[in-house]
Amino acid sequence: MTAETATDVNVAEIAGLIGDPSRAAVLMALIDGRALAASTLAQEAGVARSTISGHLGRLTDAGLITVEPSGRNRYYRLAGAEVADTLESLARLAPPKPVRSLRQATRAQALRHARSCYDHLAGRLGVAITDALLRRGDLVAERGSSEATDPILGPGRAHAFHLTEPGATHLAELGVAVQPHSRRPLIRYCVDWSEQRPHLGGALGAAMMQMLLEREWVRRGNGRAILTTPAGEAALLEQFGVDAAVLD
Repeated sequence: MTAETATDVNVAEIAGLIGDPSRAAVLMALIDGRALAASTLAQEAGVARSTISGHLGRLTDAGLITVEPSGRNRYYRLAGAEVADTLESLARLAPPKPVRSLRQATRAQALRHARSCYDHLAGRLGVAITDALLRRGDLVAERGSSEATDPILGPGRAHAFHLTEPGATHLAELGVAVQPHSRRPLIRYCVDWSEQRPHLGGALGAAMMQMLLEREWVRRGNGRAILTTPAGEAALLEQFGVDAAVLD
C-alpha cells in the first residue's frame, strides 16, 4: 500500500449516510447522548418501524451509533463525542428548517436558549457561562497568530481555552470535577451552531453539565432542551453573573 492510498479517506461514504434525511434525523435525535429505542427514533425520523431498522443497521455498521440490548429491547446512542462534534460542525453550516407551527417555534426557541450538546451545555446559556468563565479569569483564551483566521470568530480570535489555577479552585468548590478521569481533552473549543460563538466542551464541559444537573440548577426538558430552575437562576447569577431569565 502506498503512502498516498494509506492516507486517503472515504468522506463520501460517511457524508452519504448522514445526508439521508431519515438517518440525519436519527443522529440529531441522539446528539444529546441519550440512548433511545428504535420506536422513538422512528417517530423522530417520521418513518415506519420496519424502515428505521435498515437505517439503524447502516449507521451501526458505519460506527456512527452503537446498540445496547436491554432485555427484549434495543437502545441506540451515538458512538462517541467525535460523532456529536461532527454533527455540531455540520449544523453550523446547515440552513435552518422552516418553522410551520407554534410547536416548532416553541421547540426552536427552547433549543436556542439552552440544550445539551452530547454531554455538555450549549445554546445561549452555554455561551453565556463560557463568557463568564473568561471574564472571571477561570478560563483564558489562547490567541491565534495575526495571520490565523478562525472561520467563525474571525482573524486573530481564540482557538483554544485553558483552565487557570484560580478557575480550577472555583469550579472545584462548586463540585465540578476539574480533572475527570477521561481520555478526552479537558477542554474543547466547541463553536455553538445557533450562536456561532464558543461554548465549553470537552471533559470539563461534561463535568460542568453534570454539576448543573446534580445541583438541580438545570433540568432536562423535552428532547435536547435544558431548562433552568428558580434555584439555578439565582445560583448562576451569584456564581457567574449570568442572568438566565433575560437570555432570550
